[in-house]
Amino acid sequence: MQKDANRDSKINNLLTRGVEEIIDKDSLMAKLRSGKKLRIKLGIDPTSPNIHLGRSIPLLKLRDFQELGHEIIFIIGDFTGVIGDTSDKDSERPMLEEDTIKKNLKTYIDQASRIIDTRKAKIYKNSKWLSKLDYSDVARQANVFSLNDFISRENIAKRLASGKRVSLREVLYPLMQGYDSVDVKADVEIGGTDQRFNLLAGRDLQRVYGQAPQDILTSPLVEGLDGRKMSSSWGNTINLTDKPNDMFGKLMSLKDEFIIKYFTLLTRVSLERVGTYEREMADGSNPRDVKMALAYEIVRMYHSLKDAEMAKNYFISAFSNKEIPNEIPKIKPKRYEIVSFLIETGTVTSKSEAKRVIAQSGVKINRKTLTDADYILKPGDVVQKGKQVFFDVL
Repeated sequence: MQKDANRDSKINNLLTRGVEEIIDKDSLMAKLRSGKKLRIKLGIDPTSPNIHLGRSIPLLKLRDFQELGHEIIFIIGDFTGVIGDTSDKDSERPMLEEDTIKKNLKTYIDQASRIIDTRKAKIYKNSKWLSKLDYSDVARQANVFSLNDFISRENIAKRLASGKRVSLREVLYPLMQGYDSVDVKADVEIGGTDQRFNLLAGRDLQRVYGQAPQDILTSPLVEGLDGRKMSSSWGNTINLTDKPNDMFGKLMSLKDEFIIKYFTLLTRVSLERVGTYEREMADGSNPRDVKMALAYEIVRMYHSLKDAEMAKNYFISAFSNKEIPNEIPKIKPKRYEIVSFLIETGTVTSKSEAKRVIAQSGVKINRKTLTDADYILKPGDVVQKGKQVFFDVL
């Protein structure tokens, strides 16, 4: 009886924590209680080199299923990534070059392994099956949907109403994601709330191909550091690959209103403990202390306990005491132009981002705000980007 109670508790947590909607909840509950080993699918398009914390939400849910003994299927959308998903976009997403996608996905499995046990997972690139489809296959799939089904989606309707272009390519994307479910015979697919249309397409296509329709579990989206949805396109992300000090510092810059949401969606700290943090903040405790606990936990998850402790001490030394830390990375750059330096050290991803950060007073040299994007560094300069990143120039 105790074993059954524990399993029911885990199932209940699985279906509630970080869950926005379940289709079909009764069906999924019955499958989970039956003890059947289910095939749980999640796909991510490698449209940027890094997996960010927003994408960790469905990955953590995938791990929850894995820990209950189910087979998880992680699909890297090397084919769909080229085509481009418009689900969360207010303008047309350009097609990406295949070489860009190949470059981006090189470390995706390694990054995902920080959350799921990739050794026990089925991992595929969807070009394996999508590249083999012909026009007759696409016509068969497209016949399932009407044009109105697509253009009635909120973001598409807004674009059309404002006169923005909607390409036929975008119309085909849900077919591709849906066919992924057909090929891997998914029992359940996980995705963000912005993926709802694509997830339902999988159910429809599975029926066409004689399969039982997958159940769907959607997760909420999470805000990035600027309060908008976390997105690589906006540069407001915290990446799984961020160094411990950078990750800790970024989290400490998070708006207070998102602390509890981050704890709930991005960690597996017990909900009882999360509730305690929420009550402490409501009772007037300093949100900074709870935020520090959040930063500590997330750095621990993706690095180590030792790294979390060191990052915490670094933050306290550098920012709470307003000191430059004693130990900061020493860099002998290939080029001493500040823009090139910021790119080389990985603190920005492009020249335009570097210039934007400088224009927004986000870079200091020897404690003084830099205003000249053409500044040439000298050995001995201390470069500070934002509140948490320091470099000693050699």
